[in-house]
Amino acid sequence: MQKLGLTQTLSQKLSPQQIQFIKLLQVPTAELETRIEEELEINPALEEGKEEEPKEADDFDDIDNSASDELNIDEYLPDDDYAGYKMQGDGPGGDEEEREVPFSESSTLSEQLISQLGFLKLDERQYAIGRQLIGSIEADGYIRRDLDAIVNDMAFSQNIECEADEVEEILHLIQEFDPAGIGARSLQECLQLQIDRKIETGGEVAQLAHHVVTDCFDEFTKKHYDKISKKLELEDDELLKEAIKLITHLNPKPGGVGSGLVKTQYLIPDFMLFNNHGNLELSLNSRNAPELKVSRDYSEMLQAYDKSNKKDKKLKETVTFVKQKLDSAKWFIDAIKQRQQTLLNTMNSIIKYQYDFFLEGDESKLRPMILKDIAEEIGMDISTVSRVANSKTIQTEFGIYPLKYFFSEGISTDSGDDVSSREVKHFLKEMIDAEEKRKPLSDDKLEKLLKKKGYQIARRTVAKYREQLNIPVARLRKEL
Repeated sequence: MQKLGLTQTLSQKLSPQQIQFIKLLQVPTAELETRIEEELEINPALEEGKEEEPKEADDFDDIDNSASDELNIDEYLPDDDYAGYKMQGDGPGGDEEEREVPFSESSTLSEQLISQLGFLKLDERQYAIGRQLIGSIEADGYIRRDLDAIVNDMAFSQNIECEADEVEEILHLIQEFDPAGIGARSLQECLQLQIDRKIETGGEVAQLAHHVVTDCFDEFTKKHYDKISKKLELEDDELLKEAIKLITHLNPKPGGVGSGLVKTQYLIPDFMLFNNHGNLELSLNSRNAPELKVSRDYSEMLQAYDKSNKKDKKLKETVTFVKQKLDSAKWFIDAIKQRQQTLLNTMNSIIKYQYDFFLEGDESKLRPMILKDIAEEIGMDISTVSRVANSKTIQTEFGIYPLKYFFSEGISTDSGDDVSSREVKHFLKEMIDAEEKRKPLSDDKLEKLLKKKGYQIARRTVAKYREQLNIPVARLRKEL
């Protein structure tokens, strides 16, 4: 027997205005202008310029919809609160956060190599093999596809029967192209190709570098220089030092020189901070505060429709369109203003928390600070602060910083105080920079030195911070 029941649930829905505000909040300044231009293009009720003081009779929000017996605007509007403009997405795309920063184009790596291939005196068959090989070169400049697989590709895709030896012969020709090291099948081969071009002019150092990469590559990658000296029967450490220096200055990713599209990043700070004789003055980048207004023509148009004594289907559609465009224009302007206020509130709170740093630019004066601290200070949700911090930057007298730079966890000291993890990383980097390169400091020694300075920190935390600073382990930092 079927049972009927009544249940009561409580759920939360974001209004179209809230969705619009969230999307605008996470858009960086560099993209805000584009976003506003899109909105101006799709909404004729939104205009640029200062908002005029409306006359009482012209304010479309004060229209008495029930005053006219002939036309009631509310009758024409849908009952669903979410229907209309904003349910079609936030602008033409909807996924604002996935828009790419503008970039400029250059010739691709493949085009450069094919151009060089044309200078070789190859027959049609060899040229086809060369193009297939170039097509197999990855963005970093390596060919990782097995030559036998390329032979099969030639047979199936171009109906050309060839042998692996023939393909390898063409590959050796391509490996002579620029940039040096292109078409290598491994890091070792990449370095060998680059050293080979230096042997004629590099003399004894280049010769030794060639032997190191060819005969002692495993020892070289592990920085076992004593084993290299023993294996190659070397007596001159300075010569080996020069050879190692030559190898380490080679390009491990030759394709990076001309791979694909070159992106030009435009870094536009969202905030400007000035130190006016000890008083910190914060301002928003002017691009964050555009002057927008609701179209007077559209407001008057709605007034005219309200006073009309006609009531037909076309008029209903027109009224609905005009009202929706006016509403969405107001929503957008309000969202921009709310965005400005939220940005200022958040940044002012960060400055208050990290006042000593912004005053002097001393990294050691950064206080431990998490998203929750700022969220509680400004009375907003942590997710809102996160959206601001993840995509915004501030220009100071000491440089441009991303806001997330100022957030860090706390580390206890002997005195019982909490200091920022950035302060610990600062001292960690200083100690590693000052270490004796012949005997670099291990993580255990770094831990003990930090504890002597009063920082209570575990060895695994030292390792974590070292990795975050992109500093290799002691063995790989060792130099002759």
